[in-house]
Amino acid sequence: MGSPDHTITTQSTRNGARGEPLFAIDLVAGSTGAVIRCVGRWTVQSVEELSGMVDTVVARCPAGKVRLDLADLEVLDTAGALMVRRLRLLLAGSGRTVEVSGARTKPASVLATVSESVDKPKGEGSGGENASPASGRSRLGGIAESVGRTVFDVGDEARGLVGFLGLIVTRFGRLIRHPSRLRTTSIVFHAEQTGLNAVPIVCLLSFLVGIVIAYQGAVQLRQFGADLFVVNLIGISVLRELGILVTAIILAGRSGSAFTAQIGTMKVNQEVDAMGTIGLDPVEALVVPRLIALLITFPLLTFLANIAGIGGGALMAYVILDIDLGTFIRQFQSDVAIGHLWAGLVKAPVFAFTIAMVGCYQGLRVTGSAESVGILTTKSVVQSIFLVIVLDAVFSIVLSDWGF
Repeated sequence: MGSPDHTITTQSTRNGARGEPLFAIDLVAGSTGAVIRCVGRWTVQSVEELSGMVDTVVARCPAGKVRLDLADLEVLDTAGALMVRRLRLLLAGSGRTVEVSGARTKPASVLATVSESVDKPKGEGSGGENASPASGRSRLGGIAESVGRTVFDVGDEARGLVGFLGLIVTRFGRLIRHPSRLRTTSIVFHAEQTGLNAVPIVCLLSFLVGIVIAYQGAVQLRQFGADLFVVNLIGISVLRELGILVTAIILAGRSGSAFTAQIGTMKVNQEVDAMGTIGLDPVEALVVPRLIALLITFPLLTFLANIAGIGGGALMAYVILDIDLGTFIRQFQSDVAIGHLWAGLVKAPVFAFTIAMVGCYQGLRVTGSAESVGILTTKSVVQSIFLVIVLDAVFSIVLSDWGF
């Protein structure tokens, strides 16, 4: 570099023990370019004054090539490193070509750490002055990555469920060959928990659903003078769809989540590992009794839900349309075929198996902490309800095609 044209020095107003400035910025402008020297202690205590100095130096720095010399930086903390970064970005942003050099090992390490933490989230990789195109590409890449990861997770989840289904089938096969291994006490306990204790909530919600269906149907059918057909509407909709769906959703939220939480807590406490150590099969001891219990209780709860739903509909039909109970029963017997009841009940074992399998599967996937139990319990409920609705759609199409 040739002889300097002019030199500008900005320095702290506070002096050290030897009367030297604690920190300073020197700007030396020459014919081949400018040199900016960062001097002293660039720390959080000096950052306020340094900010003004940086603005002054940038405003007076000539255009063209600038070398940012950090050789005289004695102390640099995170705040100081951010100030160095700001100085570099301001110079680069105003069209100057910036070269950084001379940093000692420790300041260089702090600068690298700050640059990595600040620049990388923006998708720049290095530097921040050309952020917009890279950030756009990064956002698109992030969306594509998120979609791909979701698809992979769904496929992984489906593969895991199918594998777990095969495991359950093999355990059922073993129990058929050796019935003495069946844990009847556990089955009775879980039947009480999932069935008997769920009767009030299932009946109450089904009763309310029956009231809603009757009221909405009465409002529409009364316009055409077809009041009595509200009985057909209540009977068919409750027996075929609503009774089984209300039962499935309640049991998915109540029993499926309980299965996941119970087995997940045992996993956290390493009780499941201990069972394996003493020779007990966790699937046979934990999964099969819950599954059999739900297979027993689900159809019974569905039947009760049907009665409660029709009862609610009969009550609303009497209140809104003045259809008395005798007329309701006669219309129900003559126009609602028994096939609608079977079309609903035939789904019960499939839904029960699905809810129990998903709940137990997610419980066995718990790892490490109570947070994992909470996450997988939520996932269990969502998956169970999703699969139940998908299966219900399949049943509706198949049964309609078969004439049921």
